[in-house]
Amino acid sequence: MSRKPGASGTLVPRRVLAVEEEGDLARVVKRHVEDIGCLVRIAPSGESALEAAANQEFDLVLLDVMLPGIDGLEVCRRLRARQQYMPVLMLTARSSEIDKVLGLETGADDYLTKPFSVQELLARIKAIFRRMDALAVPRTTPERVIDVAGGLRIDPSTREVFLKDRPIPLTHKEFDLLRHFAENPGRVYTRAQLLDAVWGYSHEGYEHAVNCHINRLRAKIEPNPSEPQYLLTAWGVGYKFTTEPTVTG
Repeated sequence: MSRKPGASGTLVPRRVLAVEEEGDLARVVKRHVEDIGCLVRIAPSGESALEAAANQEFDLVLLDVMLPGIDGLEVCRRLRARQQYMPVLMLTARSSEIDKVLGLETGADDYLTKPFSVQELLARIKAIFRRMDALAVPRTTPERVIDVAGGLRIDPSTREVFLKDRPIPLTHKEFDLLRHFAENPGRVYTRAQLLDAVWGYSHEGYEHAVNCHINRLRAKIEPNPSEPQYLLTAWGVGYKFTTEPTVTG
């Protein structure tokens, strides 16, 4: 779990960048993440984090939102502007819905609200590593492009989405969620099931992460997000995806 194949085929430790201003917390995080076999580098500020990421590739960035100088949201935006993808797990003392939406909007793969348990932090880290490993496995056959009525086109091999030939920019997790729905049309999923299938974990109280991503997806792919045609709400249960959207109006 904490190692990956290197250039020569041998397993090498994963590299983690922990961006945290509070020294005691940074050292605690470093110690426990090293316990699962990772190499951890600490960056106490946004500036030092960007400098570290410019000079070395990391398998994961643990990113505190509240940082001196350049804050965590801006660091995440700049990391997402890079060609090389680095997974980002945001650590935040903020708990309001709008703050979480902002974190997800900047491209974070996941977020964890302080105070958090070490066990939960490690579970989130391992879930991200599992997803990245799955994406890195070469496929023997090309992945099928998903064409949906209404001009929605999803290309899993390039991770691109088009709506009537117009490219739709999605974050890493938004794409994973949309793909999961599109590959299972008509099936109703609870929020807990979506957390487990797309995020790789299911913790009570984190269903709002699904709500945030559903709202973001609707804003990007629905002609009228207030009257969705693709991502439908199954009242009292969860959500489902339809490949034949009903045109309203």
